[in-house]
Amino acid sequence: MRSTLRTRTPSRNESRNQSKNAARKANRATKSAKPATTIAAAVVAGSLLLAACGGSDDNKKDGNTGGSGKESGATVTLPKLNGATLEVAAVWTGAEQANFKKVLAEFEKRTGAKVTFVPAQDPIINFLGSKIAGGSPPDIAMLPQPGAIKQAVDKKWAKPLGTDAVKELQKNYSQGWQDIGKVGGKQYGVYYKAANKSLIWYNAKVFENAGAKEPKTWSELMTTAQAVYDSGVTPFSVPGADGWPLTDWFENIYLSQAGPEKYDQLAQHKIKWTDPSVKAALTTLAQVWGKKDFVAGGAKGALQTEFPASVTQTFTGGDQPKAAMVFEGDFVQVNITQTKAKVGTDAKVFPFPAVGDQAPVVSGGDAAVILKDSKAAQALATFLASPDAATIQAKLGGYLSPNKNVDNSAYPNPVQQKIAKALIAAGDDFRFDMSDQAPQAFGGTPGKGEWKDLQDFLKNPKDIAGTQAKLESDAAAAYGS
Repeated sequence: MRSTLRTRTPSRNESRNQSKNAARKANRATKSAKPATTIAAAVVAGSLLLAACGGSDDNKKDGNTGGSGKESGATVTLPKLNGATLEVAAVWTGAEQANFKKVLAEFEKRTGAKVTFVPAQDPIINFLGSKIAGGSPPDIAMLPQPGAIKQAVDKKWAKPLGTDAVKELQKNYSQGWQDIGKVGGKQYGVYYKAANKSLIWYNAKVFENAGAKEPKTWSELMTTAQAVYDSGVTPFSVPGADGWPLTDWFENIYLSQAGPEKYDQLAQHKIKWTDPSVKAALTTLAQVWGKKDFVAGGAKGALQTEFPASVTQTFTGGDQPKAAMVFEGDFVQVNITQTKAKVGTDAKVFPFPAVGDQAPVVSGGDAAVILKDSKAAQALATFLASPDAATIQAKLGGYLSPNKNVDNSAYPNPVQQKIAKALIAAGDDFRFDMSDQAPQAFGGTPGKGEWKDLQDFLKNPKDIAGTQAKLESDAAAAYGS
C-alpha cells in the first residue's frame, strides 16, 4: 500500500501501487492488532500451493438519481443519499485507482451520492495535514498503516465508525483485522485491502537450467542462490532505490529468526535496535546483500533500481535475465503482467523460507478512515466493509481483501485465489508490517529513518554495529523514547 504498503523514489506507495498496486509504509505507533504466532500453517500451506499454479474513470455518472440501497444479490443495505457529496483520498494511481473508482461508482449507483476520488501524495498524513489546515479535508482517507490511523486519532482528525459499519466489520472480518483498525478500544479503520508480503517470485526457466529447487529454509535458499549463480545468472533483484522493500526483507528475517514476541517488542520500540536479535537478523540479511555478485548490479545498481524494475528485470531476457528471484508480496503479479512471463508457468513463487523455527508471514493493508463524519461517509465505510465492495475489486485483479466473506472464486486466477484463501485461513494469526506500525518519521519517510538506514546497510553490509546504532538513534527520536 507501504509500494502502499506505499515509495518515494518514486514513492513507496507509487512503486507499490504500480505493482500490486498497493501496500505501503509509513507510520506507526502502537500495534493495536492482536498478533499471534507467525501466520498459521494454513498460510504456509496455501503459499506452497502457489508454485503449482500455473481503467477507466467510472465514478463520473451524469443523471444519477440514486438507487434502492440494496441491489439484487447485495449483502448490505445502504441509505438513499441523493444530493450528498463525498471525497475519498488515497495515494493509489494507475490501475489500482481506476479499479477502486469502479467500487465507488457502485456506491453512487446504489445510494445516489456523488463520490470524488482525490489523488494524494505520499506520505498521506502530510497531505491530509495540509488539506485539514486549509479547511478542506476529504471525507474519507485510505490510510496504509496502523500508525497512520493512530496519528490521525491523536490529531483529532479521525472519527469513530458508526454502528452499521462496526456491525459489518464484525460480520466479515476476523478479530485481528478489526483490532488493527482500533485506537483506544474504538473502531476507526476498515481494512479494505491487504497484502501477503512473504513471498519470493522466481524465473522458472532459470531454476530449471540451474537444477535449483524451491527452498524451505534459509540455508536451502543460500544453496539455491549459489546454484543459480553457478549457472550464470545473478540470484537476487533488490529494489534499493525504494526503502520499503528493504524493510520488508528485514522484517521477514527478524520475525522468523527472533520470533513473534521479539517482533512485537521491536515494533513498539520496547526493545532497542541495538538488541542482539537485530544484530542476528542483519547478519543473516548480509548473507544476501553482502555476498559478491548475489545482487543484480551490485549495491550500486540495486540502489538505483526502483521496485517495478526489480520485478520486470527478473522476468525479461528469456533464460538470461538480470536476476532469477525477486522478493515481495502478492502484488508483484501486477508487474509481472508488464512482461511476457505468465504467472504460474514462467513466473512462480514460494513462501519466504524459514530462518528460525517457522517461516514468516508479514501482512500489510490499507484502511478507510472517516475524517468528516456524516451519514454518507458512514454509509461508504459500511459499504467498504462489505463483501459487495471487495468483490468488485477482487474480480479486477491486483487486489487482496481481508474480508472473509468474499467468495474465493471472485479472484481472477488460481495463484491469486490461493493467496487469498491462505490469508483468510490465517484468521487472527498474522503479524502486521513492522515499519507500517512505526511513526512515519522512522518507518515511512523516503530518505529518512529505517528506509535510509537500510539503504546505507545495503551499501555497506559489513557495518552491522553502525547500522544498529543509527536505527536506534532514529527510532528513539521518532518514538520519543
